[in-house]
Amino acid sequence: MATRTQLRKVELSARIGTEVRIDADALLSGEHGAEIRSLLEDRRVVLFRELNLTDEQQSAFTQTLGAMAQGIFKISMDPNENPLFAYTKGAFFWHIDGTMSDVPIFASIMSCRRRSPVGGQTEFANTYAAFDDLPPSEQAALEKLRVVHMFETSQRYVNPEPAYADLQDWQRFAPAVLPLVWKHRSGRKSLVLGSTASHVEGMDLREGWALLTRLREHATQPQFVYSHEWTVGDLVMWDNTGTMHRVLAYPHDSGRLMHRTTLQGDEPFA
Repeated sequence: MATRTQLRKVELSARIGTEVRIDADALLSGEHGAEIRSLLEDRRVVLFRELNLTDEQQSAFTQTLGAMAQGIFKISMDPNENPLFAYTKGAFFWHIDGTMSDVPIFASIMSCRRRSPVGGQTEFANTYAAFDDLPPSEQAALEKLRVVHMFETSQRYVNPEPAYADLQDWQRFAPAVLPLVWKHRSGRKSLVLGSTASHVEGMDLREGWALLTRLREHATQPQFVYSHEWTVGDLVMWDNTGTMHRVLAYPHDSGRLMHRTTLQGDEPFA
């Protein structure tokens, strides 16, 4: 009987992130799919260095972890590579993918095809750990609050004075009212924050902005964050239900190119 390849794991930080050392053939075999998914749910970010997977291999690996929500999507500021590059500019600010959906994606898997020589690191913040470290009295108070999320709020980070036609385009996406604290089926809880968060329902506008800003600052402290310095061929996956992420600034003409696949979610925000 063939011997099962063991995963070699190295923690990237105490609260978030694990590097897995394994060759591409063993990864693509699918024998580690359940273990890797479990590791992702526990550590929020999983890194495979310099795997250099093809698009077909990345898609195949994604499907060893669950149902694929989206095939290869190119993330670039080059309009020839990414027709949605204007919306991609929102990725420079902390966010959770899918806050306009009832059920967000579970995870993203992203590979580096070309890196920027300057900037372009991707940062991830553990929103479970951030909630866990709040005082119990504040946790209880936050669990009662709901936040209005709007696509246009995130776009104003990039374009604070939009043309009316742009605003109409943004407003095609209906607002979503989400709990500030996501109560997961596992029993654990995480904060739902990010650049789509417009205001706290029923709270004075300025008071709500102050709360959201303070919580974002709390959740993105160094102890909750892993920052990845990309090398061509790296593959990084993250649990979208338990992290925020952002890319650090880089020259838009640098040629930076990432290929992303996603896993279907099965857990609504509320």
